Amino acid sequence: MAAFNLTPSDPSTFILMGIPGLEAAHLWISIPFCMFFFIGLLGNFMVLFVVGKEQTLHKPMYLLLCMLALTDIGKSTSVMPKTLCIFWFNLKSITVGGCLTQSFFLHTVSAMQSAVLVTMAFDRYVAICNPLRYATILTNARIAKLGLVGLTRAILIMLPGPLLLRRLPFCANRIIPHTYCEHIAVAKISCGDITINRIYGLVLGFVVIGLDLMLIVLSYSLIIRVVLRISSKKVHQKALNTCTAHICVMLTSYASSLFSNLTHRFGQGIAPHIHIILANLYFLVPPMLNPIIYGVKNKELRDIVGKYIWVIIWGH
Repeated sequence: MAAFNLTPSDPSTFILMGIPGLEAAHLWISIPFCMFFFIGLLGNFMVLFVVGKEQTLHKPMYLLLCMLALTDIGKSTSVMPKTLCIFWFNLKSITVGGCLTQSFFLHTVSAMQSAVLVTMAFDRYVAICNPLRYATILTNARIAKLGLVGLTRAILIMLPGPLLLRRLPFCANRIIPHTYCEHIAVAKISCGDITINRIYGLVLGFVVIGLDLMLIVLSYSLIIRVVLRISSKKVHQKALNTCTAHICVMLTSYASSLFSNLTHRFGQGIAPHIHIILANLYFLVPPMLNPIIYGVKNKELRDIVGKYIWVIIWGH
C-alpha cells in the first residue's frame, strides 16, 4: 500500500480495533461501559440542572462543581460514543480529521479538569485558612475568570498534539490497537520518528499533572498546618469534612490518569487489553463517581437533589 500523509484533503481513515484479543467479548464489555456512561451523564446533568435552578447554590463552590460536571461530561462523551459504536456495530473506521479532533478534545478536557481541581483546592484553602475574607477573595466573577484561564491553558498546551501527529508519515499500518485516538497510541503506528511526540507527552504530563498536583499538595499542606493549630477537635473535624469530597474526587481523577499515562509509556509487561480497559475506565469511573461523592458529602446539595427527585417521582 502506498504511504499517505495526514493532510486536510486526505480521505484516508484509521481503524480503531477496540480491545485487541477480546473482540468476541465486546458486546459483554459494552454493558458495564454503557451503564457507567449513562449513570455519569445523569449525575452530572443533575448537578448542572440543580445548581442552575437554585439561586441559593449560586456560590463559588457550586460554580466549581458545575465546571467539574462539564469536564466530566466532556471526558466521557469524547470517548464513549465511538467506543460503543465499535462494540455494538463494529464501526471501527475513523477519519484522520476525526481522529485528530478526538485526540485534541479528550486531552484538552482532561487538562481543563486538572485546572478545575487546582481551583477547588485553592477554594478549600481560602475557606479554611482565611474564612473572613472568603467572600471577597472568591467571588463568582473571579471563579469564572479562573475557569477561563484554565480553559485557555488547556487549549494552548494541547494544540501542538494534533499538529505533531499531522506531521508524521503513516504507511501501510493504519490500525490503532485502542478504542479511541490517544496521542501516543496514534503516534506508535507511524512509520516515522516519534521521539518528539514521546518528549511532548512526557513534558505535558509533568506540566499538567505534575505542576497541578504540586499546587494541590501545597494547598493541603497549608490547610493541615492551620487545622493543627486549632485546639478544638470539633473544628478539626468540620474543617477536614469540607475537604473530604475534593480529596476523593482528586484521587479518582489523578490516580487513574497517572496509571493510564505511565502504562502507555513504560508498561510493556502489562497485557494490552488490560491497559485499554483501564484507560477507558479513566473516562468512565471518575465522571460517574464525582456527582455521587459530592451528593453524599454535601448536605445542602444532597437535600436539594432529594427534593427534585421527590418531585419527579411523586409530582409534588
